[in-house]
Amino acid sequence: MDTLIRNKVSPLTHFFLFGPRGTGKTTWLRMAFPDAVYIDLLDPGNFHTFLSTPQHLESIADANRTSIIILDEIQRIPGLLPVVHRCIDKQWGKQFILTGSSARKLRRTNVDMLGGRAAPEHMHPFMAVEMGDRFDLATTLHNGMLPLVYSAIDPHSILRGYTGIYLEQEIKAEALVRNVESFARFLTALSFSQGCILNLSSIARESQIRRSTITSFLEIAQDLLIVDLLPVFSRRARRTASVHPKFYYFDCGVYRSLRPTGALDQPSEIDGVALETLVYQHLRTWIANSQNDIQLSYWHTLSGMEVDFVLYGTDTFFAFEVKNSTRIRPEDLRGIKAFSDDYPEATCGILYRGNERFKTGNTLVIPVSDFLICLDPLKGIADAIE
Repeated sequence: MDTLIRNKVSPLTHFFLFGPRGTGKTTWLRMAFPDAVYIDLLDPGNFHTFLSTPQHLESIADANRTSIIILDEIQRIPGLLPVVHRCIDKQWGKQFILTGSSARKLRRTNVDMLGGRAAPEHMHPFMAVEMGDRFDLATTLHNGMLPLVYSAIDPHSILRGYTGIYLEQEIKAEALVRNVESFARFLTALSFSQGCILNLSSIARESQIRRSTITSFLEIAQDLLIVDLLPVFSRRARRTASVHPKFYYFDCGVYRSLRPTGALDQPSEIDGVALETLVYQHLRTWIANSQNDIQLSYWHTLSGMEVDFVLYGTDTFFAFEVKNSTRIRPEDLRGIKAFSDDYPEATCGILYRGNERFKTGNTLVIPVSDFLICLDPLKGIADAIE
């Protein structure tokens, strides 16, 4: 499988590159910095060397003419960070790039996070614009956008084993929880809350785990970068808004791999949640890669009016509702119309599975595939809806 070019701009200074496993951090770094000194801390030899003698990194940085040094999976040896700090302060002209699938161990061990000398960057799953003609909505809704899955001969097998990687290599290996089986049940129970307001008490009952433990598990899952919480948009609110966030797994394929299905499950319902997730992860990645100061949130009033996504910034104000249908009915417009009435400054749109692009009232109706394929970090979001 050929390698797709990522829409990721590399900072010119030192930086941390965080992202879930399988998002292509290593592949992108090897392509972007082919001449860098690359130290893989997943390699047993490297791990033993730098764990026992972290100052060995100083000798490498001093002796090597290459100006870029990459430390992959830095969270495995937090003790290397003070050494990196010293190397930076010596002003040898080296750029340090440090990657990780979690910052939890770094924070919990109170290590030196380089005192602001390295900016935090994030790697996300593919965007449709990166896949180009290879992007297929129906396939993507089942497999997701992880590069690890995209390049696999058997994507379904990779997805089935994906969370097992975390359970074995992160949860069990780092002893993040006492009972790995309970954490696995928690991840499954959490999948029923995808795209919904999070109710931890309900998840505790379903998974038969204490609520206090569920709260701890959620923090761990967030630190591992596999789950996100979407806040409520409440600026200049004219109606009483909800105060609770919505929950998403970071990729629609990962969500589907965790969501149990049975005879009582409607495929259209699961497809609808997967579609909403796909739009969410695209908007989140677009904000991160375009480096715009934009807040992503959702709108929900206590009377039940809701809009899936709101993007708000200095020069940005968009609201989108996602519908897993090929036709738009009058009742589909209730939430977005209420938002438009309260915020006439916003550009409002509905993303749906149909093929026609039209306008009803103040609301744009846009085929979701067109929107996703045109959502480019190098362009404004207005280009994706024109």
